Order: sequence, then structure tokens, then C-alpha cells
Amino acid sequence: MAQPGKSSAKRSKPSYLYSIIGVALVLFLLGTLGLIIIHANRLSAYFKESIEIQVILRDNVREDQAQALRDSIAARPYVKSIEYVSKDMAATRFKKEFGEDFINLLQYNPLYASINIKANARYVNADSLRIIEKNLTQQSVVREISYQRLLVDRLNENVRKIGIVVLAISALLALVVIVLIDNTIRLAMFSNRFLIKTMQMVGATRGFIAKPFDIRSIINGALSAILAIIALIGLLYFADQWLPELSGLRDYFMIAVLFLGMILIGICISLVSTHRSVMKYLRLKLDDLY
Repeated sequence: MAQPGKSSAKRSKPSYLYSIIGVALVLFLLGTLGLIIIHANRLSAYFKESIEIQVILRDNVREDQAQALRDSIAARPYVKSIEYVSKDMAATRFKKEFGEDFINLLQYNPLYASINIKANARYVNADSLRIIEKNLTQQSVVREISYQRLLVDRLNENVRKIGIVVLAISALLALVVIVLIDNTIRLAMFSNRFLIKTMQMVGATRGFIAKPFDIRSIINGALSAILAIIALIGLLYFADQWLPELSGLRDYFMIAVLFLGMILIGICISLVSTHRSVMKYLRLKLDDLY
């Protein structure tokens, strides 16, 4: 009985290698989609936070009043960055951008001082901006609020549509990943069916038989995830070489969460699939193994 068992164990080793590589490839595919989603969210936030809200002040506003309003607005949670632009600064920027000195021509500065706000991405939507606009226009020194309303609406609509598509693809891919990993593990365990049955026939308990396979499945799942993570790090490196701008959109915390999730998925699915296969072969009769 011992010799066939050793032979079966030797034959099972290559299947572990193929199983690890197969699971790693599937996790790499899942991780790639995760990176796309993370970068898409960051890109969406980048575009939203680049939209400028101009709080245009009245012509008779004193400098100290404008600075006090700026400090008051800066303390609000929706503000990502804020800048006070005086009438003289506005004229200087206009001259630099358009190359025309209209002050000498008109003999006065027709531009208004303003407070320019860039809001946090979660506040850049029609409802939140309307509330912000309503609150700011209640200030006596504020003349009007200006921002690109049409751009905000189109940006949020496009983000919503893309989100639905990505969610559908993610759900489908998650199902495919689970099925592929489960089938890969079950195929690897198929070569161990006689070893499992032999151990049962000599009196080993189910727990004793399943334990080494379960431990091995945990190790294999972790190895598969580590291989997939190394491949994803390589992918990120080459992506930075081709598109250096991507590094500015990187969310290292979310990437770390993604990598941890890949390890947990690899271990959990590998463990569940392996344990199910062992229990299946233990329930089968010897003749059914052929």
C-alpha cells in the first residue's frame, strides 16, 4: 500500500505547480481589473477636483473683508484648495494670458476680485454645488457664483454610465474567477484521488486525511496570489515608463487593499475547493475512482 501512495504523491507534484500557475493567472486577470477600477476612480476624482468654482466679489469689497470670507470658506469640508485673487492679480493674469494691457486703454480695471475654490470630488455634483452656491450667495460681499454647470452634469453622467459598465464586468469576472480557480484546484486534486482513498482504507479519519491537503491549499493559494501581485507590480512599472502621468493618479492605500484581497481570495477559494474535492473522493467508492 505504501508504494502506490508514494507514486501517487510524486505524480501529484507537477499538478500543484500547474495549479499555482493557473490560479496566479486568473488572480492576475482579476487584479488587472482592480487596478483599472482604482485608476478610473482616481482619474474621475482628478477631473472633478479640477473644476473651479469662482466666488466673484462685489466691486466695493475691502481687502480685509475678502480675506475674512476666504478664511471662512477655507474651513468648510467641501474645500480642497482655495485662492483669493485681487483685482490687480486678475488684471495681471489677463494681461499674461491674452497679451493685452486693457487698463491703459480703459483707464480703469473692470475685473472683479474673486475667491477661486476647487471642491473635493464627492461634492462635485449638481445637488451639492447648488447647496454650496446658495450658501455662498447669502454673503453680502458676494456678487455671483460661477462654474461650468454643463461640464459638471456631463462629467457625472459619464462617470455613472462607466460605473455601471465596470460593475457589470466586475461581477461577471468575479464569477468567472471563482469557477476557473475551483476547476483548476479540482483538476489538480484529481491526481490525488487514489492517495486519498488509500489513506481512508487504512483507517485514517477524514480530518487527518484532509488536513495536509488543506494546509497545502493555503500555501498554494498564497503563492499564486504573490505571483500575481509580482506580475501586477511589473505591469505598473512598465505602465509608468509608457505613461508617467499615471503615477500621479496612484492610490497606494487602495492598491495595498487590492493586493491583500487577492491573497485572501486565492487562499479562501483554494482552501474551499481543495476541501470539497477531498470530501468528494472520500465519499466515492473505490470503483468510482477509475
